[in-house]
Order: sequence, then C-alpha cells, then structure tokens
Amino acid sequence: MSFRPPSRLRIGRRKALGLAAGMAVLPGALRRSFAQDDTRFDFTTIERPPLDSRQAFIDFITATRGDDPQMAGRRWDRCQALIGNSDLWQDKEIEAFLLTPREIFALERNRARAYEHAFLDIGYGVTISGPHIVGRMTSALDVQPDERTLEIGTGSGYQSAILAYLTRNPYSIEIIEPLAERTTALYAELAGDRFPEYGNIGTKAADGYFGWEEQGPFQKIIVTAAIDHIPPPLLQQLDVGGVMVIPVGPPGAQTLLKVSKVEEADGTLTITREDLYQGRRKVSFVPFTNTEGGTWSQ
Repeated sequence: MSFRPPSRLRIGRRKALGLAAGMAVLPGALRRSFAQDDTRFDFTTIERPPLDSRQAFIDFITATRGDDPQMAGRRWDRCQALIGNSDLWQDKEIEAFLLTPREIFALERNRARAYEHAFLDIGYGVTISGPHIVGRMTSALDVQPDERTLEIGTGSGYQSAILAYLTRNPYSIEIIEPLAERTTALYAELAGDRFPEYGNIGTKAADGYFGWEEQGPFQKIIVTAAIDHIPPPLLQQLDVGGVMVIPVGPPGAQTLLKVSKVEEADGTLTITREDLYQGRRKVSFVPFTNTEGGTWSQ
C-alpha cells in the first residue's frame, strides 16, 4: 500500500524527550494487577489459524478456542472484506483479527451485529470502532512481539485484545471508571478461562491525555478518541522510531493520522504525519474527554 509523502515537523531533541507534566488520574483510580515482564504469557505459543479456507478456519477456531461456529464464519467473512479493502495487509494482523472474538466484547444486545461494517454502542456514550478502522489502525502500527504498546481509550477491550496477539506488552487507559472496571473484570475472566494472553494487558482508569509515563517509553501508541491536536505527553512518551495512530480534527470529521518520531543523522527529532486514507475519507470518533467531563482542545 502506498501513501502520500508525509508532512514533517522538526522539533528540538530536548523538548521532544522532556518529561510529561504530572499525570492526572481519576479519583480512586483503578489499576489492575498485571503480569510483570518476566512472567507474561508467551502469546507466540498460540497456534495460528489457517488463512486459506473458510471451513478450515471455522473447524480450527471451534476446536482450539471453543468459539461459536456461526460467529466464526462471520468473522472470517469480515476479515476477507478487510483484506480486500487493504485494511489488513500482513499475516500477523490477519491472524490477530481472526483470533479475537469481537462478539465477546460487544453488549449482549449487539452481539449478532459484531461483524457488521459498523461501530457498536457499549454504553457510557462510547462505542467499539467498526472493524475496518480497527484493522487499518492495527496494521498501520505494525506491532512487533517485544514492543510496548499503549492504547488510549480501552472501551470494550476489543482493540487491546487484538494487540495481545501481536505483543506481550500491551497497556491501555480508560477515563470512564465504571467502564474500566467492567473491561478489567472481563479481561480477568477471559484470562482465567481460555484466553491467557489477555492477562498480559495492563489497564488503569486515568486521563489518557497524560499517557502512562512510568510504563513508557512506548514504541507504539494507538488513540481511539478524537482530538484537535496531538497530545504533547503522548509525543514525549513515544519512543524514538515509534509510531502513533490517532484521529485528529474537528467533531465528526477527523483525519486518521500515522505519526512517526524519527531521529535524523544530526540528532534532531522529526515528527512525520501521514493520512492513512490519503485524503479519501474522514473518520468520526467519540471525543477525547478530560477528568472534568469536557473535551481536550487547543
């Protein structure tokens, strides 16, 4: 897939690597106890699904993971649509999508619609993004097994569940405390059942604008809420050579950006921006909210 040449912004090394302002957290902020680096489940031991046959995939996923065969068939069909639309383009992301049961992360009333080309309401005024956007954002990150990833906006938990098949170091922040509690409990339940890889996901309830400084730097950051600028603390916590995917722009019409931090030969850091839809499409995400209940804006 080809992209337009990215725009560039040169920033001073000291400013780019400076520490973020003190992290704001919610009253009574929830932090889940998760595996330390040396005790994390080795997700690479999970058997990978066949990619050459719908029926072979259904047989595999029902036998090895206990998934519902009807839902498995719908997952396969949506995956083929994502591949055809260039939203998934590497085997590792295709496998991660196929291994992740989106229906488990949907509310009961929406589970029959889990693989439709649409976002799904999950309560609290937020949604699960549509599968095509999830696929494109995940593919653009190109997560590697040992990279530390940070998701801003845990929501239902679906996005970080996908990341759990790509890295052993996924972290996620949710600002809505009851939603964070619900998703944390779901991860714990699933990890204790048939998805031990979800035990690797570190979560907390906090204002994602400030990132998670003590767990950084992060090689990959994914933001699933709309904002009119790139939060400086997230840029600071993005490692040199790292990539962030974030929807930036006004309400209802954001540009889905791939933001990269590159070190030039002279030591200067360059921030590049690249439209993942090459100007063909705008996206609409829920607003990036703050602890006062308002939205972050410049």
